[in-house]
Amino acid sequence: MKKILVIGSNGQLGNCIRKIAPDFEHKYEFLFTDSTTLDITNEEQVNDFFYDNKPDYCINASAYTAVDLAEKEKEKAFAVNAEGVAHLAQACFDSKSILIHVSTDYVFDGDTNLAYSEDDFTNPIGVYGESKRRGEELALEINPKTIILRTSWLYSEFNKNFVKTMLNLFSQKEELGIVADQFGQPTNANDLAEAILEIIETPNKSFGIFHFSNYPETTWFEFAKKIAEFSKSSVKLNPLTTEQYPTPAKRPVRSTMSLDKIEDTYKIEPKHWENSLEECVEILLQQ
Repeated sequence: MKKILVIGSNGQLGNCIRKIAPDFEHKYEFLFTDSTTLDITNEEQVNDFFYDNKPDYCINASAYTAVDLAEKEKEKAFAVNAEGVAHLAQACFDSKSILIHVSTDYVFDGDTNLAYSEDDFTNPIGVYGESKRRGEELALEINPKTIILRTSWLYSEFNKNFVKTMLNLFSQKEELGIVADQFGQPTNANDLAEAILEIIETPNKSFGIFHFSNYPETTWFEFAKKIAEFSKSSVKLNPLTTEQYPTPAKRPVRSTMSLDKIEDTYKIEPKHWENSLEECVEILLQQ
């Protein structure tokens, strides 16, 4: 039985993989780790774990994701998002394992009106994006059997995310201002988890960089409006400009990604973001 190692199993994506793992346990053995059981910044620990467990696949769902804090904690961000990824890539190469590494739309500067393809020039405008791009480069340099999945605006019923934050604020506030001039693709982490298992299930794999998200593009403001609609909230939402809501780290204005490559190569059809959001809000309202 082949083994699938899931790094960062207590995060959003890790929890979503845990949720669907029972559907695949007849053919795969899952190994779930978090930073307390496997610290990817510790090369020796990573090598020992791979030597002892010999996974066939390694899904790296761990990351330093504090976009604003990364501006102050550059070393910490690079330790997890770049050096840690290099340790995993090397361990995968040495053990002939396939690395599936999750990256971000923030590797782009967002200065375009077109959807980014996987081959487009990357130009991150913050430390978080820089560290994630360096992780991509190292993974591909070290292990040719690497699949990088860039995703965006991830949310789920687990952990902290925009959807849960909005639902919480809706219950406390009568009025909220939301940024309306940044464009991207909200992605339900459950859909990403399913896509990863579909890739693992595909016999003849293509390696390299792929984009996966829900579609089409929207703004944070329109995203929040739909959360309010699906949760039947009466909160008043006001559109803000980026200038009216300054943050320590700059965000890409439009980081929309083309999904053609993953559809063509792996026959994975992403869902409309509104449909996936409605499913998630239903789950959260029942909790």
